[in-house]
Amino acid sequence: MTATATPPLLTSLLGNSQRLDGGAMFGNAPKSLWSRFCPADAENRIALACRSLLVEVAGRRILLEAGIGAFFSPPLKSRFGVVETEHVLLRSLATVGLSDADITDVVLSHLHFDHAGGLLAPYAEGEPPRLLFPNARFVVGAEAFARAQHPHARDRASFIPELPALLEQSGRLLVLPKGTTSEPSLPHLRFHYSDGHTPGLLLTEVFGSSPEGAVVFAGDLVPGAAWVHLPMTMGYDRYPELLIDEKTALLSDLAQRGGRLFFTHDTELAMSRMTVSKEGRMTATDSHPSLVRFALT
Repeated sequence: MTATATPPLLTSLLGNSQRLDGGAMFGNAPKSLWSRFCPADAENRIALACRSLLVEVAGRRILLEAGIGAFFSPPLKSRFGVVETEHVLLRSLATVGLSDADITDVVLSHLHFDHAGGLLAPYAEGEPPRLLFPNARFVVGAEAFARAQHPHARDRASFIPELPALLEQSGRLLVLPKGTTSEPSLPHLRFHYSDGHTPGLLLTEVFGSSPEGAVVFAGDLVPGAAWVHLPMTMGYDRYPELLIDEKTALLSDLAQRGGRLFFTHDTELAMSRMTVSKEGRMTATDSHPSLVRFALT
């Protein structure tokens, strides 16, 4: 875990959006509850973002996740509720004067397609999947990578079969051994892990001059502000009770030290502070709908 004299600059980048079944996204919570803050369409689907976080520090441009992208064929695009046809993340990079070739590192919480599909070029009929980000190193935890190589029947459809081999063949894959908390070439980052959603989910913390006030990219541990409520889980979660315990520990720690949470799937908010009420209820406060070179001091 290393720090530099210049603080990290954080920019939120929207990728392709989705519409997924609301019941699946809220697990055992009844629709009468979740529909208050996530209204469903006629097919019971709710709107979801796929938001990445760009960290510019010490001459590196580190992208936390790549969203779902535009790699799906038209039938699968429709099945999984991907809204846009273009690769939206590439457009978002262009708005801040960058392209995928400018990214030095892509850190992936796990390899489910809605977090890693943006690594691939847009779908072209008859063409095999092809990696973008030609100059980037791809960083993923060992357990998450192993799960993508050998998925369980329950989550096999959540992975891109060709992706692990493409990452290995790139010669630019860094698999973090289990329990790794930092990487010297990635200043201002430290890593935590979660197993409730999927094995070895990598939680990336970005910090400034000290770990206090840091920002945690929690991926699917807390996909949006609605899931800050501790009992709220997804139907996709592997071990919901474990996830609640992991979420309680993370959010309690952030609330105690004034930390923030970055949301990948929230359609309205990119980042919020965590506060806890006298009754112990977690709440997202001091929220930001987007970030543009936000200095993390």
